[in-house]
Amino acid sequence: MRIAFGQLASGTDINANLAAIERFAAAAALDGASLVAFPEYSTYEKKTVDASFPEVAEPLDGPICQELARTARRHRIALVAGVVEEAGEPGKAYNTLVAFGPEGNQLAFYRKIHLFDAQGFGESTFIRPGPSTSPVVFESGGARFGLMTCYDLRFPELARSLADAGAQVLLVCSSWVPGTHKTEQWLALNAARAIENSVYVAGVCQAPPVSVGRSILLDPMGVIEVDLGLEPGVRAVDVSLETVARVREAFPTFRQRRL
Repeated sequence: MRIAFGQLASGTDINANLAAIERFAAAAALDGASLVAFPEYSTYEKKTVDASFPEVAEPLDGPICQELARTARRHRIALVAGVVEEAGEPGKAYNTLVAFGPEGNQLAFYRKIHLFDAQGFGESTFIRPGPSTSPVVFESGGARFGLMTCYDLRFPELARSLADAGAQVLLVCSSWVPGTHKTEQWLALNAARAIENSVYVAGVCQAPPVSVGRSILLDPMGVIEVDLGLEPGVRAVDVSLETVARVREAFPTFRQRRL
């Protein structure tokens, strides 16, 4: 199957962000992709999470998600994007990934469970962790996709639980905060999750200066097949479920592990 990922440079103009998602989704569909993934905080982003995030939060059936669903339906493509979701608590929101099918139907949603309280940031000041730690996997185009968000990448247990739940492709939708060695860590951790679980990993990131860019697709051996560099853009690439099965047979760690 063919999937795509869009490296955005999202800001505080929600309509401009939605317009960029629309353009990239149209380009991905034209290039034959059946699914396109976008980063964390696709529809609203700043260099630092602050009180404005809960202020713009909406429910998953609100106008922003309705527009994302229309984009998916218009271009007949499954779509995954990061939104700011109402959390039912004053001054708090959820950092949520939502997936829509090519008919515009909601396939899944995942509320980030590992919040970025590190490197001088305090995401949990304004964002609630997702109440469920159950892996979120959905099927589209005959493949099974697992959802992770940014800082989740540093917790290998989540990736393993997604693989155990049947995921063949991990969508790691991120706005990876820049800093010393951060790009190197981004690349290494995506590769590790691919190799450990014999899955494709699509690390979809916001562009600089808010994030590090370098959205990548790695195969189940941890080899980078696509790297979008530092500029906003969208790229479609083929993934092979046969490759997943072949690598898992060559390295049968799922059968061999004892913990």
